Amino acid sequence: MEPTDPPTTPPAQRPPAPPAYPAHWEADVVLRDGATAHVRPVGPDDAQRLVDFYARVSDESKYLRFFTPYPRLSERDVRHFTHHDWVDRVGLGLFSGGNMVAIVRYDRIGPDGRAVRTGPGGRSSTAEVAFLVQDDQQGRGVASVLLEHIADVARERGIRKFVADVLPSNRRMIKVFTEAGYTQQSAFEDGVVRLTLDLRPTDTSTAVMLAREHRAEAGSTGRLLNPRSVAVVGAGRHEGTVGNTLLRNLAASGFTGPVYAVNPSASGEPIEGFPSYASVRDIPDSVDLAVVAVPAPAVQDVVVECGRKSVRGLVVVSSGFAETGPEGRARQRRLVITARSLGMRVIGPNCLGILNTDPAVGVNASLSPRMPRRGRVGMFAQSGALGIAILESTVNRGIGLSTFVSAGNRADVSGNDLLQYWEDDPATDVVLLHLESLGNPRKFTRLARRVARTKPVVAVKSLHHAQRIPLGHATRALTLDDKAVDSLFRQAGVIRVPTVAEMFDVAQLLAYQPLPAGGRVAIVGNSDSLGLLAQDAATSAGLDPLRPVDLTTSATPDDFRKALGDSLDADDVDAVVTVFIPPLTTHGDDVARVIADMAERAVAVGKPLLATYLAHEGLPDQLRRLDPDGIPAQGSVPSYPAPENAVRALAEVVRYAAWRRRPAGEHVDFDDVQADAARSLVRARLGAADAAGLSPSETAELLGCYGIHPSPAIRVDSEDAAIAAAEQLGYPVVLKTIAEHLRHRVDLDGVRLDLGTEVGLRRAFRRMSARLGGPDQARLVVQRMAPRGVATTVGLTYDESFGTLLHFGLAGPASELLGDVAHRLVPATDQDVADLVRDIRAAPVLFGYRGAPPVDVAALEELLLRLSQLADDLPHVTSVQLDPVVVTEGGLTVLDARVRLSRPPARTDLGPRAMRNPY
Repeated sequence: MEPTDPPTTPPAQRPPAPPAYPAHWEADVVLRDGATAHVRPVGPDDAQRLVDFYARVSDESKYLRFFTPYPRLSERDVRHFTHHDWVDRVGLGLFSGGNMVAIVRYDRIGPDGRAVRTGPGGRSSTAEVAFLVQDDQQGRGVASVLLEHIADVARERGIRKFVADVLPSNRRMIKVFTEAGYTQQSAFEDGVVRLTLDLRPTDTSTAVMLAREHRAEAGSTGRLLNPRSVAVVGAGRHEGTVGNTLLRNLAASGFTGPVYAVNPSASGEPIEGFPSYASVRDIPDSVDLAVVAVPAPAVQDVVVECGRKSVRGLVVVSSGFAETGPEGRARQRRLVITARSLGMRVIGPNCLGILNTDPAVGVNASLSPRMPRRGRVGMFAQSGALGIAILESTVNRGIGLSTFVSAGNRADVSGNDLLQYWEDDPATDVVLLHLESLGNPRKFTRLARRVARTKPVVAVKSLHHAQRIPLGHATRALTLDDKAVDSLFRQAGVIRVPTVAEMFDVAQLLAYQPLPAGGRVAIVGNSDSLGLLAQDAATSAGLDPLRPVDLTTSATPDDFRKALGDSLDADDVDAVVTVFIPPLTTHGDDVARVIADMAERAVAVGKPLLATYLAHEGLPDQLRRLDPDGIPAQGSVPSYPAPENAVRALAEVVRYAAWRRRPAGEHVDFDDVQADAARSLVRARLGAADAAGLSPSETAELLGCYGIHPSPAIRVDSEDAAIAAAEQLGYPVVLKTIAEHLRHRVDLDGVRLDLGTEVGLRRAFRRMSARLGGPDQARLVVQRMAPRGVATTVGLTYDESFGTLLHFGLAGPASELLGDVAHRLVPATDQDVADLVRDIRAAPVLFGYRGAPPVDVAALEELLLRLSQLADDLPHVTSVQLDPVVVTEGGLTVLDARVRLSRPPARTDLGPRAMRNPY
């Protein structure tokens, strides 16, 4: 290779290269009305789109933007608005159907208000921001979405404040800024309102953003579940085909709106009584929902046609997508990207479909021939095949559903979207989720925790031990062990059950009976053996059963009435389980009428009543209470085939009711925390590296910023050094190695405890040095002996799926081998850490087990809260191990601490509104 000429500009004077196109700023978003759009940086290729966009904007809107009549953009304007350096000058556009419909931009400014070019690391942290929204897009929350995204970009580029000059008559834009939740100031000068926004997130700005996300995602899901008209694309005349089945199911469901059959070969003759068309675009009226059942290669063209028809949403039952491999995965990605760009959301592909039992809608846009009765339960499932079995179970048990969604490959609409919808849905009281994978676990736990405060959430998280997720699911397998996932679900108030059958066992109790006030259970029946089985099952499930009331097989309906009434009226009873087997002398219907009558009293006193009635499963006709529309209502008595099933369901409901009664807790911020100093230390230590471990002194400094002070340990390399360290710290001391494989191992001579004299310390040093040998010989430290107490392990661990987690357990191999470690998501509330400490099986050791004095649990909870605040403030701290932490009656001592830094992936559960990447 020939030498090149030297650069004419010295390297030190050369301007920094402009950053590459920031692709990570692109995002699909949901607007206020539930439609979708795309946010991305505006670049030179958008020049014509900008010109076309500006031509569609009214003169009034142009005047409000530029404070003067500005009918058209000059070539210089177009270049200025489409050429950016992505640092000091940034423009973002909102695009729908490929067209620009809104634009926002910021320019970094100096103290004099003029644009500056400081580049990365520049000193100016203020920028001027301005919007322009197409008139027919105003009122859809467009500007609010763009403000969220441009503020996030600005923070990334070192900008801390936005200023905006707005005419007083531009009330819409003033409202966008004032309702964003940021700390702000306003001034009026020369006929212009100047607004200044501090871009640091506040509790208010975060709450505003999440509330808007909730409304938008709930609205987009509601558009799919409440269509006014449906087109089946791929409808056929031959019975048994997918398209024909969909038409038949729609006809049988009593859908209240028009249905259109679409097939390229349609001749105009009705199909299954519905008008037929060759294309969606040929339908003369509007279409809310398109159910797509064409071969996978043809789906893309159908999506484009639906977008041009302004269809509001798609249910794609067609298979042949990500579940088939790389080619299908690429096809699925194109499907979602195209649909979103045209304003539509997608359920599926490879799904069973949707149902809505509301008589005002009455839609069965699915492949299931069974339409469940109307009820108060919302159901989400991923597997289409399993969905059919689930719907069959609801019909057989007599459990009513409000809505049902089978998401298939779950490329777009997910369980999180349904949680957003069901939270406010007046027709849904209980939420059921069958989850084979979690696309955004952190968002799921956040949403579930909020929903579960008012509506029970019951989940079957299957594939407990699978090493991979099902084919077609656009997510990674969870890395946490199943026990940890279980504890995080409990933190969120989710009732997690192992099987679909148990999910329905719990659901039928939640849907039709009140929540219990406690776990004291009365058992009433006409079989002594079944009563004892119920009592034993209740004890095993952690309930507090009373002695069973055995009415004997000769019991009459009046005997049942008195015994059940006495139990429901008793002050020491929170729930009643009744067992009835077929006797020879009493007719079952007579007893059923008594149980149904007693259910009314059960609802009145707030005590659930459940039964094992003639081995029925579900809601037997005899035990139902019907509302004026003939729908099973509150007070219907659920029945179980065996008392053990009933008691297991009751135990889950008792635990949920206890969680719901507890206060949600508060996030505690300690006044003595030095967060800025901690951030500086992390930045200096991590630098440009992807990961780094802190030295003992750095660890002590970082933890000290949060009021956590590990016991000093002095490294020694000789007997004399050990003696000097002991004299400095004060006897008694501990001599231990910091070699990783010998830490805390008394059995392997890794630790010598309670050394109270110089002679004893010298002897221990010589013996340990000889025993260790090699490099481990020089890895000895002296530490002051901690008071005797309970040794625990406390720390933070980063998980790719859930983020940073607090963990707690007792120290030592026993807990490690038994997996007796509990986890909680951060930031944790005071209630979370109180639950965490009590969640391990060995928790009684902390509270005075076998006569030992109880330890200072309050100090332990404070330590956990301080760690939680550290993790929330410092996302680059991805591992903290405090092991052991010795807790005594009067406090605690951290004997060893290790901290590791790394660069975690960007969070996807918070930040500006953005839909999940279709990968």
